[in-house]
Amino acid sequence: MRTAAETQVRRPSAVRALTFLLATTAAATVVVEVLNWWYAPEQGFGLAVRTGWAMLRSFGFLLLIGHVRKGRTVARPFGLILAVTTIFAVGRLIVPRQGVPPLPGLLGFAVLTALCGAVVWLLYRSSALAGHLVWHRPRLVIDRAGFSWRETPPRRPEASAWLLTSRVAAFTYSPLMLVPALVAGGAILDGRLTALPAVLFWFGAGLAASYAVLFCTAFLMRGKDWARGLLLVVTLVVLAVDLPLCWWLLGVDGLVRDGGPLLAAAALVLYGLRRAARAVDAVPG
Repeated sequence: MRTAAETQVRRPSAVRALTFLLATTAAATVVVEVLNWWYAPEQGFGLAVRTGWAMLRSFGFLLLIGHVRKGRTVARPFGLILAVTTIFAVGRLIVPRQGVPPLPGLLGFAVLTALCGAVVWLLYRSSALAGHLVWHRPRLVIDRAGFSWRETPPRRPEASAWLLTSRVAAFTYSPLMLVPALVAGGAILDGRLTALPAVLFWFGAGLAASYAVLFCTAFLMRGKDWARGLLLVVTLVVLAVDLPLCWWLLGVDGLVRDGGPLLAAAALVLYGLRRAARAVDAVPG
């Protein structure tokens, strides 16, 4: 495995192209959300929460620029999950409760989808980027020279790209549960006090999911087979909690808008685990 010291100082042209593309995608995310808010027939609490969450993804693309420029190995799975969830997060806001979406919103969503697709294509199809995204996170190293903060390969066995993808996708469970729970909190403000216990449970489940995923993925990255099964159980429990609450508290519209992105993330987790298991079985010996 190459380290940062072995890479060329000059970044490949593909890195510069991807950096520009990510910056454009971040700007497009903001523009599309502003257009959707402007043309939305109902600018209520739920739309404000979902719009704010969707616009936060623009910062995600800026963070991804830093990973790409530094050649981090996590850039690929992070970019894939960010692109997929952005399409779902923005797409669910384009479609109104009634009627057809406004033309500017549809055109903006089409452009954003194309940009996200181009990001994923570059990350996974560019050989120049494949040779650049090989750096590891810097760590505190103690040796005879004293203390230093430098890049070191991980001590654990190197995880496959699909395991990294599953890990990043699983970390989206918590925010994808907390956002609709916050939207459902608007029902309490409207006088639906009977929903308070369910909303509090929803918040608690979203927070618990983050710790459960952190525990599972910590051992998953160390090659523990039982962690894959445990992550599968966590995924099923998350879906069993979130989807019925979306339907009950937010209706069919909420089930589609908020349950859809979670289903997409869960599908990526399960697919990544399956591909990683196949890769291990294909290794001789």
